[in-house]
Amino acid sequence: MSRVVVVGAGVGGLAAAIRLGAAGHDVEVHERAAAVGGKLAVYERDGFRFDTGPSLLTLPQVFEDLGLRLPELQPLDPVVRHFFPDGSVLDSSSEHDVFLDRIADAFGAGAAADWDRFWRRAERIWRASWRSVLRRPVTPASLAALSWRVGDLAAIAPGRTLRDLSYRYLRDPRLRMLLDRYATYTGADPRRAPAALAAIPYAELNFGGWYLPGGLGTLGAAMADRCAALGVRIITGSAVTAIETTGGRATGVRLGNKLVDADIVVSDVDALTLYRDLLPTPARLARLTGRSLAGFVLLLAVRGQTPELAHHNVFFPSYYDAEFTAIFGAPGRRAALPDDPTIFITRAADPAVHPPGAEAWFVLVNAPRHGTAWSAIDWRRPGLADAYAKHVLDVLARRGLDVRDRLIFAETRTPADLADAAAAPGGAIYGTAGGLLRPPNRGPADHLFLVGGSVHPGGGLPMVTLSAKIVADEIGTYPPA
Repeated sequence: MSRVVVVGAGVGGLAAAIRLGAAGHDVEVHERAAAVGGKLAVYERDGFRFDTGPSLLTLPQVFEDLGLRLPELQPLDPVVRHFFPDGSVLDSSSEHDVFLDRIADAFGAGAAADWDRFWRRAERIWRASWRSVLRRPVTPASLAALSWRVGDLAAIAPGRTLRDLSYRYLRDPRLRMLLDRYATYTGADPRRAPAALAAIPYAELNFGGWYLPGGLGTLGAAMADRCAALGVRIITGSAVTAIETTGGRATGVRLGNKLVDADIVVSDVDALTLYRDLLPTPARLARLTGRSLAGFVLLLAVRGQTPELAHHNVFFPSYYDAEFTAIFGAPGRRAALPDDPTIFITRAADPAVHPPGAEAWFVLVNAPRHGTAWSAIDWRRPGLADAYAKHVLDVLARRGLDVRDRLIFAETRTPADLADAAAAPGGAIYGTAGGLLRPPNRGPADHLFLVGGSVHPGGGLPMVTLSAKIVADEIGTYPPA
């Protein structure tokens, strides 16, 4: 079998290492950080434990064949509690009929009927995507060559946006707002995101949202344990500075002055970093457009209990489009911080993540990326993070949830912090914004493969894990010459 070097121990890199190790390959993982997990990170302080990256587990079946030892998954009901600017509240459910009843109770029978019609379309999009896109390599040529069913093409509606779909099916502006939110799961603007992203709410609500006791950080630890059991070597604090090629083929990686030989290289770094820094490839770099949004995070240690909150909660603004215009910019306008942002709060009722009589809140606000371009914000500007943290708490108070006098401590994580911690250029959460044509899983050199959220099939825990399966399957039929 082959000697494989994996660059990066994020979820995609670890999943690839597990699959390749289980297949008998000699696998070594090099991770620049001191710990594994990448964006699936954990922060602990004074008895509080925060997941600082992904906070919702969906499509758990994607992880089933990795052989992980995990605590029993806990289903979430509601999956998400939505708070709307008019004061209405809607709890989503993984039981479709239950969700329809809740929509009817909150917004009326007509709104429930609209969602049911949309749901049938979303199911068609999901089935077409699962069958033809999400589990196989995709390039413009391979998409063109696919034996698409006429019904699949009609369902996915190439050229139409998620916003187009919402206006076609949903008359209630609150349901449109709810659907728009799913575009941000891939870092995209719903006004420009492809209609195919309707597969995301279908996947989340049909297969359910789940919680791992102790937090999702336990997933990274379980993956590292599985690697160890398979004989996969993980070396942390080991920064790869270049990918070496000979005769158009990847032959190893460079660690400063040291060369590590390999038959196959799997990259779990952002595609932009790969093609800019590790293997400069101007043609590939030029095609990397449409970077995803970033996120501004508050980690709040809160006294007392907040029974009005579910596990996951979204507080919507009065005018959602203003947030997207601020983040993604507009002709002649720089990116800016949303003045009235959507606020996402995770509050786990899990004694393992907070002391008695307190709660650990993960608060996320969509934000522009870090940088100096028109489409970015300089998040290292002195005082900016603290000022925006205060602003977010003030906005939350105006929406009826004031915790400013209940705080034990509050810490911020900006896009600049994510850029440093996870080597995510600009702190873009998902690398490339959502779409069918992300960077492919095969690199520009033979025996070089790409996994992770910046490449096909996209960001989020299930998608990066599927990218690892795609690559492992390719390597299984692609031995080195």
